[in-house]
Amino acid sequence: MSEHYYTPRPSVEHDLHTIEETLRGRSFVFWTDAGVFSKKGIDYGSKLLVQTMELSKQARVLDVGCGYGPIGLAAAVAAEQGSVTMVDINERAIELAKRNAERNRIANVRILQSDLLAEVMDQTFDAVLTNPPIRAGKETVHRVFEQAHHVLAPGGTLWVVIQKKQGAPSAYAKLESLYSQVEEVERDKGYWIIKAVK
Repeated sequence: MSEHYYTPRPSVEHDLHTIEETLRGRSFVFWTDAGVFSKKGIDYGSKLLVQTMELSKQARVLDVGCGYGPIGLAAAVAAEQGSVTMVDINERAIELAKRNAERNRIANVRILQSDLLAEVMDQTFDAVLTNPPIRAGKETVHRVFEQAHHVLAPGGTLWVVIQKKQGAPSAYAKLESLYSQVEEVERDKGYWIIKAVK
């Protein structure tokens, strides 16, 4: 099996380049590289999540599986008086996310290498955002949901993007077993945006 992005240390050769994207009306420039998710451009699911998520200006936000940073950095602009913690298992993604925060002059973020939420399980957040690592398997995705429930403040919200063909119905059922309120707030091109309230 070829190596995928859900790995602590990608061994694939570097292929650094930049891409420009507009998210929630703001222009960003992102460094990307081989060995990270969606390296050629922000995937449609992530864009849909960014345009759909609702965050207060003061929110404490966690982006799980941040990759090179598009979701978390867009969230940091939205939660301008709050803070965003971005985590990923992939050290190459983490280095890129740090560079991208600096390049886009976004200071209200901290970016940590973490296997899922391992490094932040003692913290509390108002919102958790994730485009989960589908290729890592259903068990891993469901662990994201369980760990997100643990770190969310009462009434906090988990926002998930997932493709129907990659397990959205079973993800929805899993979320219903954990959260007090679950709804599909957007559906487009096979992607579901699911909002789950603790």
